[in-house]
Amino acid sequence: MARRSRSDPSFERELEALPPALRWREWLRRVEALLFAAAEPVSRDVLAQVVGAACVIEDLIADLREDLRGRPYEVVAVAGGWQLRTRPSLAPVLRAAGFLAGPDGGPSQKDATLLLAIGHFQPITRARLGAFFGREISRDTLAYLKAKGWLGAGPRSPEPGAPVTYVTTQAFLREFGFNSLADLPGQDLFAAYWTDGEGEADLGPLLPQQEAEIEEKGTDYEK
Repeated sequence: MARRSRSDPSFERELEALPPALRWREWLRRVEALLFAAAEPVSRDVLAQVVGAACVIEDLIADLREDLRGRPYEVVAVAGGWQLRTRPSLAPVLRAAGFLAGPDGGPSQKDATLLLAIGHFQPITRARLGAFFGREISRDTLAYLKAKGWLGAGPRSPEPGAPVTYVTTQAFLREFGFNSLADLPGQDLFAAYWTDGEGEADLGPLLPQQEAEIEEKGTDYEK
């Protein structure tokens, strides 16, 4: 069957023939169906394709959350869209059935902490991450996180040698269930390391082994 185009007049978005209450209920059903069928978060633009122009998406999502209050899954805001997810309280059930690989089905606590720091300080170099944690950050660890899709390459740092920087990805937001970087926990903790209102991080001096490696490689630390 051919996929309907967005302009297909046979698909009725407005539902003007229905009473307001029934119209709203049908829009709810459509949005829930989209979220149920989608493997990734569904954006506002996609949801807007199946509801009337006057429909306020946020109000619709709020009502859908209320409808699902007693269900084993909920609507969460993730990576700029919305997604249906099993409620966290049921994680032990999924784990017992083999659907989750670890205690939370995600990265280890060590990797999660590293990702959280990158999310707060990004773009950030490996050297500066090491200065923050007080230990050298393994290239293998960063490569693993990139392979998982949680890290990406940021712009070159203006520091001598123009080392590469790291940034988190949309996949990171989805994995942790954050809608945006503004939702990351630990704002107060990480704020202690900011020196001005322009987001310049004061992560302290480099570790001795990092300074030695920079001297040996002629400041091109990340290569």
